[in-house]
Amino acid sequence: QVQLVESGGGLVQPGGSLKLSCGASGFNFGTKWMYWFRQAPGKGLEWLSTIDPDGISTGHADSVKGRFTISRDNAKNTLYLQMNSLKSEDTAVYYCAIDNLGSSRGQGTQVTVSS
Repeated sequence: QVQLVESGGGLVQPGGSLKLSCGASGFNFGTKWMYWFRQAPGKGLEWLSTIDPDGISTGHADSVKGRFTISRDNAKNTLYLQMNSLKSEDTAVYYCAIDNLGSSRGQGTQVTVSS
């Protein structure tokens, strides 16, 4: 059974950085496209980033392009999201998923950007 566990969130000041991790188990991680999503308070689920199984091809939403970078380590069954130049509007619960709708997402990790 698919299990995804996000971690690495926390409180950070505007302009700061965080690196999120997503530990995967229960499926063949190295063969799956992977996704990051987020959900801000009172808003819907927002797609952020996608990466192909080999970690070569990536895509990012315009809202995070140039600031966030998705990556993966297939040997460790782990997905990452490096977040730089964080803004208050990046405050949200962040999720990883193996489907492009986010229905397989884990429990999420809270990121709060505030001074």
